[in-house]
Amino acid sequence: MNTKLFSPFQIKDVTLKNRIVMSPMCMYSSHEQDGKVENWHLTHYVTRAVGGTGLIMVEATAVTPQGRISNEDLGIWEDDHIPGLKKLVSMIKEQGAATSIQIAHAGRKAMVDGEILAPSAIAFNEKMKTPKEMSLEEIHETVEAFKSGAWRAKEAGFDIIELHGAHGYLINEFLSPLSNKRSDQYGGNFENRYQFLRDVIDAVKEVWSGPLFIRVSANDYHPEGLTAEDYVTYAKWMKEQGVDLIDVSSGAVVPAPIEAYPGYQVRFSETIKHGADMATGAVGLITTGNQAEEILQNDRADLIFLARELLRDPYWARTASIQLGGTIAAPRQYDRSW
Repeated sequence: MNTKLFSPFQIKDVTLKNRIVMSPMCMYSSHEQDGKVENWHLTHYVTRAVGGTGLIMVEATAVTPQGRISNEDLGIWEDDHIPGLKKLVSMIKEQGAATSIQIAHAGRKAMVDGEILAPSAIAFNEKMKTPKEMSLEEIHETVEAFKSGAWRAKEAGFDIIELHGAHGYLINEFLSPLSNKRSDQYGGNFENRYQFLRDVIDAVKEVWSGPLFIRVSANDYHPEGLTAEDYVTYAKWMKEQGVDLIDVSSGAVVPAPIEAYPGYQVRFSETIKHGADMATGAVGLITTGNQAEEILQNDRADLIFLARELLRDPYWARTASIQLGGTIAAPRQYDRSW
């Protein structure tokens, strides 16, 4: 089957068997407070690996307890998280997929008990808590938490790390002028708002030499917010720091209406890919093999990130291969002659 979607993709020393990526999606399935891998995660992720997905990316995994989106999120803030993650990695790899983890801090969008932190003391909306403006010490501690999380991801055996810089969570909050009103070295102008992410990337790369992705929200959908053209500049800086791919999403740093339609975010991926000469992943209501193939063949992205469609169809890779006029091998357990 001569298609781009089912061609391999290499990043550093990691080769993906195809261009299909399972997007990180919070499963809210850890026990409250402990953030550990449960049987649900083993079933959920490994099923998509069996289904033929090339890269399985584990959901937003918090680098600190207060950085969780919810109390039921996975964590990577302590060494006790490593064994469960290591087992998950092993089971995914047994089924032929590469592995990635998205490490994250929710910032002002954390819905956990107690105090929450953000660049500025501005609530996301009237229903959510007002965060504490981070001190320089808290900023430095959080940078170190990302570094420690990356080290634990390495110990667990992941092939790729993604930093969550999208959807209004902490890194995104520092980048956007809508949520960052600081006047110190971490705010006040375009370059200073990048400084937190710059520090995180530098810290992570002290312990991690493998492929590094960053998910961004390439449009704030607000007249005073950031656009994909702004992220071209940010992507160039990320590339200079050794980031390998930008996972291009959009929105959610402030409440704003978004007109969603099939492939509505692909244009942002295309802008960043060509503007920064940077590998990108496309996301957003991509549902068919033909749609994915068009994106790749027209050089609008390098990888296809699927979320809800993989929830609906864990065997989407096989479905897409049939749509594109071919077929991929079934798992060997399904191929026996009876």
